[in-house]
Amino acid sequence: QVQLVESGGGLVQAGGSLRLSCAASGRTFSSYAVGWFRQAPGKEREFVAAASRRGTSTYYADSVKGRFTFSRDNAKNTVYLQMNSLKPEDTAVYYCAAVFSAQYTLDLYFTAESSYNYWGQGTQVTVSS
Repeated sequence: QVQLVESGGGLVQAGGSLRLSCAASGRTFSSYAVGWFRQAPGKEREFVAAASRRGTSTYYADSVKGRFTFSRDNAKNTVYLQMNSLKPEDTAVYYCAAVFSAQYTLDLYFTAESSYNYWGQGTQVTVSS
């Protein structure tokens, strides 16, 4: 079992930055790939970014590529999503998710919501124009 708790959301002006954190319970967190997803009001949840079990492989949605950076510190059982140059369209509830992974790389499998079986409760990010 893995429990995930996100934090770091808030209100920021367009062009600003936020860093989201996702803290995980469990001693084998380094065996899990982790993804970030977001859901805007009235829209379906969408993939944002993912990192492999050691963080050596990352994958980003085109909409955030070059602006968001995913990192993880397995010693602290925590992953981070650094979000720069935020836009109003980034406004959403952001969720982290985890799935056990035997591989050290990523593929499109990890961009699918259905691939993950552990989810946090979400943190709100609001970007004002």
